Amino acid sequence: MTGNKKQDGPQFYGRRRGHKLRPNRQALIDDLLPHLRLALPADGGPLNLEAVFASPVSDLWLEVGFGGGEHLAAQAAAHPDIGFIGCEPFVNGVANVLSLIDRGGLTNIRIFNDDVRKLFPVLTDAVFGRIVALFTDPWPKKRHHRRRFISDDTLVQLIRLLKDDGVLRLASDHMGYVNWMLDHLTAKDELIWEARSKQDWGVPPSDWVETRYERKAKAKGNHPAYLCFSRVSRSSA
Repeated sequence: MTGNKKQDGPQFYGRRRGHKLRPNRQALIDDLLPHLRLALPADGGPLNLEAVFASPVSDLWLEVGFGGGEHLAAQAAAHPDIGFIGCEPFVNGVANVLSLIDRGGLTNIRIFNDDVRKLFPVLTDAVFGRIVALFTDPWPKKRHHRRRFISDDTLVQLIRLLKDDGVLRLASDHMGYVNWMLDHLTAKDELIWEARSKQDWGVPPSDWVETRYERKAKAKGNHPAYLCFSRVSRSSA
């Protein structure tokens, strides 16, 4: 990442901008994003997520690192009663999801176009029914492992933010990172792995929406792993 302010702790992403945006995409950044962007409270929180939507929502789902936004937009279209929070610092990805939102007339997505860790401190406990992080950067070099999104510190926050029986969905085509995630996730008593057989690893959930990155991974011969964990009820923990 260049040309951006440094932040506390390791970064989970590599860069914020790729190729120059086409004029219509830049217009979406300039005109639509300000209406959908989540702003951090000036006083440090807490942030009432339900209040950021024009209509009442039955639940709140979070997607971290939504990439091009294909999964986020498709899920929002399929569940118009749910409020979606999408986090992505990459400008080109934000522009792409804005085009999907604009084209689909979606009103139930709000965007935090920055590092999701900045959002954690202003969120109340047990706020999300589902948290999704698909194909986040595996940071394959050992010296970069501390940048991986799934870590003990991050899991403390994800567990805190999940509602009782809430779902954490993860996917990756990098087996080293998959094993890393499983080592960290299965060590948490608050999470239950939903897999019942080895085949479950390679089978996406029934409501899965394939992403652009996922298609590229499969074209290279990589086989993604799909991980699903549920949050243990606080009353039984």
